[in-house]
Amino acid sequence: MGKLVLTSFVTLDGVHQAPGGPREDLSGGFTQGGWSVPYGDADFGRFVAGVFGRAGAFLLGRRTYEIFAGHWPRVTDPADPVATRLNTLPKYVVSTTLTDPEWKGTAVLAGDPAEELPALKERTDGELQVHGSGALARGLLARDLVDTVHLVTFPVVLGAGRRLFADGAVPTAFTHTGGHVTAAGVSIQSYDLAGRARYGSYELPRPS
Repeated sequence: MGKLVLTSFVTLDGVHQAPGGPREDLSGGFTQGGWSVPYGDADFGRFVAGVFGRAGAFLLGRRTYEIFAGHWPRVTDPADPVATRLNTLPKYVVSTTLTDPEWKGTAVLAGDPAEELPALKERTDGELQVHGSGALARGLLARDLVDTVHLVTFPVVLGAGRRLFADGAVPTAFTHTGGHVTAAGVSIQSYDLAGRARYGSYELPRPS
């Protein structure tokens, strides 16, 4: 059985909107798309290739699916580690409005994705991966359905844009399982979910 793995690119202030290009996602008047591109060195490329090399299928939100579908089917280089996986492996897109996807290997999930997950993971040989897909990712995290998070933090602050962990996120603890920092300063850290957040105090005990 595969596990559900989320990979998310974020800025230092938590923005995850439109990392890959200036016109990738203009919703909400966002004008700072493409902020991850200046940091895409060889070290970062090796990480991305490694992630996609472990994929067995993809679970995507509608917006991210459309961004991917507008680009990756045109990349036909058999040596491209991202295109070869996205173009050949099963893709499940969560949408109530998409009815006839043109990208080969795509199935639409119109219902609650949580109800579909056990069957999807059971038939996935490798990781069931979520990339981007902020609304979907937040919903899965809120219901403790993500097994592993790769949080890729870029050394830039934008001050605007949609955030992965927005106000109202479910308090959640994570266990750090590994990571490194690229030569360009991108912090790549991996975490497994570890239940609800726990609390304590550094206050000195009051004298009796």
